[in-house]
Amino acid sequence: MTLDNDTARHREKMKHRKAIQDREVAGKTIEKGLIAVHTGSGKGKSTAAFGLALRMLGYERKVVVVQFIKGAWDTGERRALQRFGDLAQFHALGEGFTWETQDRERDIAACLRAWEQALVALAQEDVALVVLDELNIALRYGYIDERAILHGLRNRPPQQHVVITGRNAPAWLIEEADLVTEMTLVKHHFKDGVKAQLGIEF
Repeated sequence: MTLDNDTARHREKMKHRKAIQDREVAGKTIEKGLIAVHTGSGKGKSTAAFGLALRMLGYERKVVVVQFIKGAWDTGERRALQRFGDLAQFHALGEGFTWETQDRERDIAACLRAWEQALVALAQEDVALVVLDELNIALRYGYIDERAILHGLRNRPPQQHVVITGRNAPAWLIEEADLVTEMTLVKHHFKDGVKAQLGIEF
């Protein structure tokens, strides 16, 4: 008898929850290209962006990835996206982490080259998703001007989605974005002496 009562209460609760959810979904009518920002100190910002890229490619829609800062490593995501042929472009135009290059002018030049490539993608109607990986790092160090970024984002095709990753997203970019997710570091194996591993970090 108790089990039957619990089942009935659960069914009524879920029926009520579904009605609320259906009303909420029905009220959402806008369809537009989104700007998503993945930031924070936790691991997974780029990984989440590549998950969106995979989802978009699953629908046979074009994706362009432009990597800022990164570029020195041969990565699994680059290899995977190359398997999609013309549907996916991958541009790793950084020269490695800033503490590796130790050359501000060289870093700025590399980031500006990456931004020029990003602008090409941001101008293409048939590109459904542009991933600007680690752009936030370039912005943190002032390698690219805020006005240039905003102009590029605001003048892209209206249905094109953009995902921007990297720690320390600036306040103006958070304000511009439609979706902002902050990855919070709770625990990381690196602290226990575990090195970067194939398939996990790259």
